[in-house]
Amino acid sequence: MVEIDGKSLLNRQLDVLYSRGLKRIVIVGGYRADQLERFGLTLRLNPRYADTNMVWSLFCAEDELKGDVVIAYGDIVYSREILDQLLQSTADIAVAIDMNWERYWRARNEDPLADAETLKLGGDGRILEIGQKPKSLEEIQGQYMGLVKYSAKGLVWLKSVYQEAKSNNDMRGKLPEKAYMTDLLQSIIDKGFPVTAVPITSAWVEVDTVEDKENAVTKDRLKEIEQSCVHQTPS
Repeated sequence: MVEIDGKSLLNRQLDVLYSRGLKRIVIVGGYRADQLERFGLTLRLNPRYADTNMVWSLFCAEDELKGDVVIAYGDIVYSREILDQLLQSTADIAVAIDMNWERYWRARNEDPLADAETLKLGGDGRILEIGQKPKSLEEIQGQYMGLVKYSAKGLVWLKSVYQEAKSNNDMRGKLPEKAYMTDLLQSIIDKGFPVTAVPITSAWVEVDTVEDKENAVTKDRLKEIEQSCVHQTPS
């Protein structure tokens, strides 16, 4: 709901989705979820938002996880080109990966390793490791954005791994309630299911901090993304 130049991140992300004709959109809300009602979209609630994390919120909308599904964080905005690349992937689990992440991270942080995560790729484009704390830049072959597409088969894998973790009350050493989305993805990888990278190089933004909100690179990238959606009709 944070506004930059008078327009919220959510409105900007919706513009990109609508420009490609994606209309069946579900939002998971927690704190002040009433503020999301104005968008007229399907709203699912996480009543435990104060003591849970991303994976738990996702499964508050478990009944909507069917068919082909794109899952996106609420604090990002990505270009129409990135969305097109993701939609065109035939992988059962396709993860958008920023290959030019270092330049963007250096524009946001004095130390690019401070807020980066490991990402290691196999020769076939599959992701081998994701979401760990890196010791060096060499451990980062791209950066996870918080944008993933699942096929119906991929959702079966997702749900089975989650339900097993919930039954065992453990997801890679964390309680399922506290797990990050990268913990879930790594758990899927650990079970031997293929998770495929979709390499991207075009503009996207993540707004984690006040500094991100006010950063010139954020505003420049948002203008670029907005221009990509102007005068575009849904396909």
